[in-house]
Amino acid sequence: MSSVDHKDLSVVLTDDQFCIPTIRECSPGISESNGCAYLCGNSLGLLAKRSKALLEEELHVWGTRAVEGHFNHPHGREWMNIADTVAPLLAQLVGAQEKEVACMGTLTANLHLMMSAFYKPTPTRFKILCEGKAFPSDQYAFASQARLHGYDPAQAITEMFPRRGEFTLRESDILDTIAKEGSSIALVIFSGVQYYTGQWFPIKAITDAAKAQGCICGWDLAHAIGNVPMALHDWNVDFAVWCSYKYLNSGPGGIGGLFVHDKWEREKAPQYAGWWGHDPVTRFMMPPKFSAIPGAQGYQQSNPSVLATVSLLGSLQVFKEVGMMERLRERSVLLTGYLESLIVNSAFYVTANLVAEKYPPEDEETRARTRQPAFTIITPHDPESRGAQLSLLFLPTGSSIMQEIFDYLLSKGVVGDERKPDVMRLAPTPLYNTKLDCERAALALEEGFQLFVKEHN
Repeated sequence: MSSVDHKDLSVVLTDDQFCIPTIRECSPGISESNGCAYLCGNSLGLLAKRSKALLEEELHVWGTRAVEGHFNHPHGREWMNIADTVAPLLAQLVGAQEKEVACMGTLTANLHLMMSAFYKPTPTRFKILCEGKAFPSDQYAFASQARLHGYDPAQAITEMFPRRGEFTLRESDILDTIAKEGSSIALVIFSGVQYYTGQWFPIKAITDAAKAQGCICGWDLAHAIGNVPMALHDWNVDFAVWCSYKYLNSGPGGIGGLFVHDKWEREKAPQYAGWWGHDPVTRFMMPPKFSAIPGAQGYQQSNPSVLATVSLLGSLQVFKEVGMMERLRERSVLLTGYLESLIVNSAFYVTANLVAEKYPPEDEETRARTRQPAFTIITPHDPESRGAQLSLLFLPTGSSIMQEIFDYLLSKGVVGDERKPDVMRLAPTPLYNTKLDCERAALALEEGFQLFVKEHN
């Protein structure tokens, strides 16, 4: 375990284990060679140097062993068993038994596999309950699955939206909806952490409510895994899917994963079988009849990319060295809280509950011309309702403020994430961010607003 005090925000928890881009590399045309303040791990995590080394090793094995690398590997990572190197670590991160997780595929493909197994609509129970404005790929998957079963998505999908004047869903509203409409709901499926607002949904409470009504409950954990602690097995979650290129730092387009609770092991046989889900003892004997691996790994179809898997492995090894989610979560709460404390002191900050009053939605064109530029935070203030991310909504909406200030931050070496037209996401990641990154972001945000006001007045 790392000897660095995980609560000391002035130092990098993982020392020099991640590749931090320079300002010049992030902002072409800027000559400064210092490292940037990278607050975009919620979108794409940084490259772990361990991952780079493992990738180079695998390329060498490919070049020197070729096909024999599947069975005879100089580093003990035989390719036919490569997913076994990451499954135990993924299980720890999501709070599962090892047999309940599989490292495979991509998020949306895995979501379709899970929905094909668990979404079994009937004439009286056919609805899918989810948050409004879920990540678009999820929305497309839900709609296509509804149509596949002969239902109109407009009738089959129930989306929940925040109350008027609010930006996130109330737990009580979600639970009340499940209680009232549960008899018609086949599947409750939310994001663990909402990609746009950063809201961390109460996974256990929603799962309990869904199960009480006889609903299947699944989760998209793209923004939750590696970000917040979870206990999927103990919470009785039916299934979950995730990607690994955000907080898990596996690289762009990295390999996905899924969870299937072991209570379904005998009841849910994979419907779309592939040879990598077959019993490994007889897999290479090429039998004509499929014999599924017990648990989640029976859903595997093709052999996983070795390069994508070891890229993930390198990062997960760093997770293990720093103590996994307990220590990371403690540091994350401190880091995100520190960033929040800095930016709410801005002269341009407006509390979320005053946005509707100060920036009413009527007459947007006039508002964009006349209202004082400002921002609010649409992510919950309560640390128990958020992960690392803070989502900033720039006001008045529909103007150019967010884009101009985003560009200014980038010119100062502060890398965030834009969600056009009005939201910027900043995520201080506990593995490699420090309080200095938060301070640089807060200063650049204030300077950006000051420059915007000067140029537009």
